[in-house]
Amino acid sequence: MHVSHLSLADFRSYARVEVALDPGVTAFVGPNGQGKTNLVEAVGYLATLGSHRVSSDAPLVRMGADRAIIRAALVQGERQQLVELELNPGKANRARINRSSQVRPRDVLGIVRTVLFAPEDLALVKGDPGERRRFLDELITARVPRMAGVRADYDRVLKQRNTLLKTAALARRHGGRQMDLSTLDVWDQHLARAGAELLAQRLDLIATLRPLADKAYEQLAPGGGPLGLEYRGSAGEAMAAATNREELYGALLAALGEARKSEIERGVTLVGPHRDDLLLKLGQLPAKGYASHGESWSYALALRLASYELLRAEGNEPVLVLDDVFAELDARRRERLAELVAPGEQVLVTAAVDDDVPGVLVGARYAVSGGTVERVDR
Repeated sequence: MHVSHLSLADFRSYARVEVALDPGVTAFVGPNGQGKTNLVEAVGYLATLGSHRVSSDAPLVRMGADRAIIRAALVQGERQQLVELELNPGKANRARINRSSQVRPRDVLGIVRTVLFAPEDLALVKGDPGERRRFLDELITARVPRMAGVRADYDRVLKQRNTLLKTAALARRHGGRQMDLSTLDVWDQHLARAGAELLAQRLDLIATLRPLADKAYEQLAPGGGPLGLEYRGSAGEAMAAATNREELYGALLAALGEARKSEIERGVTLVGPHRDDLLLKLGQLPAKGYASHGESWSYALALRLASYELLRAEGNEPVLVLDDVFAELDARRRERLAELVAPGEQVLVTAAVDDDVPGVLVGARYAVSGGTVERVDR
């Protein structure tokens, strides 16, 4: 699959821009702050319904505008599709597929698939658990688009349950009347059901991703592994012993029951996928805190390369996006990464100067400056 045309209106720094794209490598080159990343960020948003740079939609809308529009023409084999998202901060976003408005934004998921490399990826290794959960869940949704609905259900139930727990905690602290918490049993069941589905997908993904990540790390940093990917679940040993969704459901339900007293005291849900982590090990030690800067970079890149290989193996090859990555790498890793991604069906690269784009990545060049995007003959 590749994007053949990208159109933006009031997205980030662009009042309007139209960019024709070819298969193969396309590099967007220009000084920092000119809008290179905005272009690839828009492509990534179509794939995940989120930005790799910010957590909300408001910064994506050009100052003074009410909404932003991302439109992309896609080619997969003989099939062509037009996908459009309208971003409305504070209101519901809208989506269109082949000009039909009778779709939800999450119906777009799975049509565009991307694997994005960016400086922010270092947080996969060095950052908080939320970064690693997001990595897993976005990759799960790329593989199984219906999981967007499961994730939304889980978040909705979690919010409702937390509201009930918070109200109970405040009443207890202020000496109020004891609340009837019998409805917690119902919320526990809903949370455990959606949570078990999400857990099953995460565990399956990690098992599939583990050998691919190990191979990718060896390609980037020969002799530097092996890697270890271990899921750390908040439901404890019962979850670790579960072998199917029903057992995961039972483990979560039991763990929620055991944690209820603490949850009522603290006013928050303490058990579930939202509290879990992916432990990344390099050799026998946790990568976080022990891996060097270069090793951490290689680890993060290995996770993205493994994601790419996984999606490609399952059909519908994703668009590879490398956002200002090569400037962060030493010469050896830069060349190894470039050689690994060069055969991709479509590779989008951003760089401050031409010299930051490795020579093996031959293809179209666009000069980006002052809100303009112009193709450059080479």
